[in-house]
Amino acid sequence: MKELFRSNDPVRLSRALGLLEDEGIPAFPMDQHMSVLEGSLGILPQRLMVADRHEFMARAILRDAGLDE
Repeated sequence: MKELFRSNDPVRLSRALGLLEDEGIPAFPMDQHMSVLEGSLGILPQRLMVADRHEFMARAILRDAGLDE
């Protein structure tokens, strides 16, 4: 698994997941329940992960949509 980016912005994560899903690239958000452990402050960023074989295409899709860092 490769990390595409980390973000505290749930809208950015949702948009990226939707774009990748539309292109048939399975993506996995990690750390989405960590806010429960930190007291729901939203300090810890979530990570968006894809399989190694999908990394190149996923990065290109996010770059074209302006969601890369």
